Amino acid sequence: MSKHKYSKSLLAAAAGMLLAGQSHGAAFELKEKSAKAQGRATAGSISAPGDASAIAENPAAMRGLDGRVFQADLTTVDYSVKFNGDGEDALGRPLSGNNGGEAGATKPIPAMYFHTPLGERAHLGLSLTAPFGFTTDYDPQWKGRYQGQKTELKAVNLGLSLSYDLNEQLSFGGSLFFEHATANLTTALDFGAIMAASRVPGYAPTSADGRIALDGSDNAFGFTLGLLYSPTRQTHIGAAYRSGVNHKLSDASITFDVPQGPKAILAATRPGWFTDTNASTELRMPSSWTISVTHQLNERWSVMADVHRTKWSRFKDVVLDFDSPQATQAITFDYRNTLFGALGAEYTLNPDLTLRAGVAYDQTPVRAASRDVRVPDVDRKWLSLGATWRASQSVEWSAGYTHLFLDDAAVAMRSATGSTLHGNYKLASDIFAVSLAYRF
Repeated sequence: MSKHKYSKSLLAAAAGMLLAGQSHGAAFELKEKSAKAQGRATAGSISAPGDASAIAENPAAMRGLDGRVFQADLTTVDYSVKFNGDGEDALGRPLSGNNGGEAGATKPIPAMYFHTPLGERAHLGLSLTAPFGFTTDYDPQWKGRYQGQKTELKAVNLGLSLSYDLNEQLSFGGSLFFEHATANLTTALDFGAIMAASRVPGYAPTSADGRIALDGSDNAFGFTLGLLYSPTRQTHIGAAYRSGVNHKLSDASITFDVPQGPKAILAATRPGWFTDTNASTELRMPSSWTISVTHQLNERWSVMADVHRTKWSRFKDVVLDFDSPQATQAITFDYRNTLFGALGAEYTLNPDLTLRAGVAYDQTPVRAASRDVRVPDVDRKWLSLGATWRASQSVEWSAGYTHLFLDDAAVAMRSATGSTLHGNYKLASDIFAVSLAYRF
């Protein structure tokens, strides 16, 4: 393989690094914004009254909040990612290294909400949420180091919401949110294979490892539109649309760690290549819509349902434009649009204690044929339990727990330098959430 051909393959892989990551909704979408919703597998997320998280998801549902309220949620996601498999270098020899250790992580996800009525029919809300994010971090010497080492992606939203109640049955609302997104990713580079392909004496695949690292961030705006229709006092139907967000990273930093021998040779034969530089690109975060229903059966029982659609196909093309002499690169993603469905129920044991449970099915956008080490994603099934304790007229505490049922995930990959990796992932996840709501 020539250096030029290898370089183009590498830069295409670097473009893909920007979007790699996995979370606990499909791909790297986060649904963990509320302990109450977590306890019923997010069923009724934008229609159930009394949960301030609706401020961010469906501003029209602020009608279901009683007066001024401040709510703080903290969700902890424990995600286990363990690989078992083998790899071969470009000459077909077994790759050295381990299976990567525990590549998952335990991460906190905070959220905060504030609501106040504006007169008798209007509502104002503020929200701070994390709609996207995940981290995978493998041992630096693992067998799949040429496919990926570390992936960290975060997005934080600060939103302002307004809604208006046309009457007791129908409300409309909207929000404008500011989104700050960051990406930090690393991958090992097999400079030994590069030198060997160019017939440089003394080099062989895996004999001279280096590294590429990407660090970028951007700010952008998006919006949410929603409505809440209540044909009776016992039934609430919510519908909401969240816009996609286009992040234009104009100065993403790309750094190379090149061993001294290959560094001197490349500087003479390919000046400007594999040197630290900046790059610009556009990340098109997905849009989504949600339909949600909550129905109170009697004084004790309520049932809920949600259907959520995410437009992952917005990721179709990503282009990296480098400030260095390296050529502009484009890659195409094979993500599919996904559906999430949830059913839940609540039982009021007494005026101070409410119990809840739910189940859900979450479809992954990752196709089996294109699954990689950064996104070893599979469809997941949810089982959730939760409760709310009303400590006083002003204070209530909520907790939610979800266990995700995940199948094994197979991967078969070939790196830009010809090494291969094949094996299976054991995935496991538990989600714990708590919240405090204070009404005043």
